[in-house]
Amino acid sequence: MTIRTRIAPSPTGDPHVGTAYIALFNLCFARANGGEFILRIEDTDQQRSTPQSEQAILDSLRWLGLSWSEGPDVGGPHGPYRQSERGAIYAEHTERLLQEGHAFRCFCTSERLDALRAEQMASQEPVGYDGHCLSLTQQEIAEKLNSRHPYVVRMKVPREGVCVIDDLLRGRIEIDWKQVDMQVLLKADGMPTYHLANVVDDHLMEITHVIRGEEWISSAPKHLLLYQYFGWKAPMLCHLPLLRNPDKSKLSKRKNPTSILYYQRMGFLPEALLNYLGRMGWSMPDEREKFTLDEMLEVFDINRVSLGGPIFDVEKLRWLNGVWLRELTPEQLADRLHDWALNRDNLLRILPHAQSRIETLSDFAPLTAFFVSGMLPIKPEDFSTIGLDDETLLKALQFALWRLEALQDWQRDRIFEEMKGLASGLGLKVKDFFAPLFVAIAGTTASISVIDSMALLGPDMSRARLRHAIEVLGGLGKKRLKTLEKAYAELASA
Repeated sequence: MTIRTRIAPSPTGDPHVGTAYIALFNLCFARANGGEFILRIEDTDQQRSTPQSEQAILDSLRWLGLSWSEGPDVGGPHGPYRQSERGAIYAEHTERLLQEGHAFRCFCTSERLDALRAEQMASQEPVGYDGHCLSLTQQEIAEKLNSRHPYVVRMKVPREGVCVIDDLLRGRIEIDWKQVDMQVLLKADGMPTYHLANVVDDHLMEITHVIRGEEWISSAPKHLLLYQYFGWKAPMLCHLPLLRNPDKSKLSKRKNPTSILYYQRMGFLPEALLNYLGRMGWSMPDEREKFTLDEMLEVFDINRVSLGGPIFDVEKLRWLNGVWLRELTPEQLADRLHDWALNRDNLLRILPHAQSRIETLSDFAPLTAFFVSGMLPIKPEDFSTIGLDDETLLKALQFALWRLEALQDWQRDRIFEEMKGLASGLGLKVKDFFAPLFVAIAGTTASISVIDSMALLGPDMSRARLRHAIEVLGGLGKKRLKTLEKAYAELASA
């Protein structure tokens, strides 16, 4: 048997370091055992999935030095490798489940489901579907179908007993079937949910080992039940520990930059970042901290993974990156600096915005240094000349951050439209709203257009600098954040 593993990222945002972490361990497990590593795109969320996000995932994983044997960009015998292109396959398998009595059509409206959820929460009952449509007769189902009543397809789930999961790292795990919801398999728009597509694709692509984050343990019963319904042998499951912030909370962009592109833009070496991810819950037999991917592959043993939550500490990563940098020759370092930011293509993107503002060549570096900087050394007093009170200042920055986090089409005109609309919604003049953005992004209000600057810096660094500016100004506690979230929602719906 050839061992086959996969990574299945969703192209709905910035490529996450957690995706790279899971990809690394899947690649190492497969290659160390003479197997194949596959990449599949889980783009069933058609509203949020974008080609740009997919390309960013492929580019960032390749930048790190990871490669795959099959995927949407390289092809392979088990394609298509995008779920959006496999609709007929899912429809066929859904119909099979319906015909064999393992699934049912659910015609419940969103209003009924919302009311059910509220009632369950109020009475402190487990939240989940109550099986309402299981009692529909064939005649009632036919009438609803004839009237084109929208529906989803849900899987049937036992209500008694336990599901036993044999985990490669954790051993025997038991989950009571009463805790497992009657999962939607096919949405009203005909697209599958992750759970159906994941099982069907893993089987058809001959995946032997599913190595994923521990947040999927609760979904394992649904997946194993589907394998049983289809009469297929399930792959071996292995749930890796989640990456954690230094305070042990789940790694999130609110407390730590999580985008791979952010670390690329900051000037981290791909080898150093991959090395650091390899240390997340795993160690070399000789306990050394610096190692290459090839060295990791030579001695890789999945059983050396520790189940304690690995801490993703940016300061530790900076130290390790420094070790890698100091071992480069001056010539190698010059090449890395050139490839990173000091190349002709990058200069040609910046120069049109700088040329009208410089009188000597020596003016260029001070004017554009923020383009090749990380977090800027800004202070609260840098915002003092703007003329906005502290509350409005923080509100403007936080609203801008939320709007830019939701922006998928990172183009200059789209950024301008969103920021101008936000200024209008807040009742601020555009120049007054843009002023704190200038300081957050460039460190000063006397700079190149802040909209052009954000377009050039990219979404990852722009958003990171806005978060940094908010923290510099004292940050937002949970209570203030909740109040702002409500105000932002009201503004968005106006």
